[in-house]
Amino acid sequence: MKMHNPPHPGEVLRELCIEPMGLSVTEAAEALGVSRKTLSAILNGHAGISPEMAIRLSVAFGTSAESWLNQQAQYDLWEAEKKRSSLKVRKLSAA
Repeated sequence: MKMHNPPHPGEVLRELCIEPMGLSVTEAAEALGVSRKTLSAILNGHAGISPEMAIRLSVAFGTSAESWLNQQAQYDLWEAEKKRSSLKVRKLSAA
């Protein structure tokens, strides 16, 4: 089921995982084994959750990698749907 205007997974990560634990971006990045710049880009919605990052998040926060990838897919689809009318596509049908 499609979610209406889903949040970017970085927002979820910040609000439900990092902030409640009182972690700084630097501390969280170190724990995840990524650069502060990489984590900051995700938290600010400028980068998405890759399969590898989903695994890192699942290990660090005890979540499932699939949940992070599903959030990213829902967000990406929502953003793409907003551009549907501008796509140059014609419907195909069997002859």
